[in-house]
Amino acid sequence: MTTPHPGARLRSLMDASVVAAPGAFNALVARAVAQAGFDAAYVSGGATSVAAGVPDVGLLTLEHFCRVIREVADGSGLPVLADADTGFGEAEMTRRTVIEYHRAGAAGLHLEDQVFPKRCGHLDGKTLVPSEHMCEKVEWAAKASRDCSGGAFVVCARTDARGVDGMDAAVERAKAYVGAGADMIFPEGLKTEAEFAEFAEALRSDSATKRQSDGGRVYLLANMTEFGKTPLISLSRFGEMGYDLVIYPVSMLRVAMGAVTRALETLKAEGTVEPLLGGMQTREELYGLVGYTPGEAWETPV
Repeated sequence: MTTPHPGARLRSLMDASVVAAPGAFNALVARAVAQAGFDAAYVSGGATSVAAGVPDVGLLTLEHFCRVIREVADGSGLPVLADADTGFGEAEMTRRTVIEYHRAGAAGLHLEDQVFPKRCGHLDGKTLVPSEHMCEKVEWAAKASRDCSGGAFVVCARTDARGVDGMDAAVERAKAYVGAGADMIFPEGLKTEAEFAEFAEALRSDSATKRQSDGGRVYLLANMTEFGKTPLISLSRFGEMGYDLVIYPVSMLRVAMGAVTRALETLKAEGTVEPLLGGMQTREELYGLVGYTPGEAWETPV
């Protein structure tokens, strides 16, 4: 029996309803995402970077990202969309990135139109590459998807133009990226619910975003990150506005590190972990998460 490509699985889920994809920065978190009942997971460049102890400015290698993607895909068994920053280089490296992410088990990736070194999408001071430059990368990514997966691998184009040149420029760039072959568009740094609705309407209503040749459609991604430029918006509301996938890139890492920091402060102050026991995952819960029964052989999932 042939297993569907993760990208095909993700498309089917999005065709049915808006999909939530919590960020997983390692395999254990990925298992928890699946155990909680989510249908997809996300690998964030920001979370992957800070988990490695470096800022999110494009310092990690393609191989590092592929290792995390493989762990998250294997650990969760879910379709995984992964951040590819600026593609790790120019067009040739963008092609290699698609192929390597595909081999690592990703359902798809997103590329952004910032210059390298990039900045977090919710920081000021970003600089964009020319639209034509980004379109070339999208074209190479789309061809690589066709070559390695028959086009199942999802190519998502992110634009940071809203915070640099305004909403009209973001819409214009998005339409150009669709024309270059993007399967999905990711508008970063939108500031209000009304802006998300406006952007979705502009993309949905424009004939240039319709795939006349293959009958497909262009998907929309929303980034629900905390402490940034975007207000907190519910998954259902994003769905009502026409978004197909909502990522929560750093949420679980922020929750985890908040708990770790507070626990370390308690241990330092009191010299014992006893006050922390109530907030800990028990040994049995941890074993349950990884599917391990002491004394029994553990089989690697297929």
